[in-house]
Amino acid sequence: MMTDELQNEDTITKIVVISSDSILPADAAMRVYESETSITIKETCFGTMVTGPQDVVERVVEELRSLDRNHIFVKERGFSPGDERRCRASRGGGPRPGFHFLREEVNMLPMIGSALDAYDAHVPLEKKGGRTEKLGISTLMNIIESEL
Repeated sequence: MMTDELQNEDTITKIVVISSDSILPADAAMRVYESETSITIKETCFGTMVTGPQDVVERVVEELRSLDRNHIFVKERGFSPGDERRCRASRGGGPRPGFHFLREEVNMLPMIGSALDAYDAHVPLEKKGGRTEKLGISTLMNIIESEL
């Protein structure tokens, strides 16, 4: 558990997910350690979790995102690391609730990062040829039934 001085209403936890070819999760963790702030960091398989006073966490997370803005993603976490309601050790092992969803989100991040890179480079979207008329209800029902 965290120390009492870090647990208060102003304390937040953010998950920093690294989906970069140039920055490794360990690089991000080292950057947080070097910040010499009163925060708690936990390295995870996806990146890091940063817990501490809101203003400090926000500043550190912004520093991390500046390393590779389109490929470092941040998500607020409702529980601090070690919270018994979420901790695998106190629940008897196995993945924590939400792990599988986070894993699916992480799989989409390279595509999102590439799209953000293209957007920043002002790359025009490719127009795909094809029909422009509305899809009829019977056609939609046939598509649905064929997929089942």
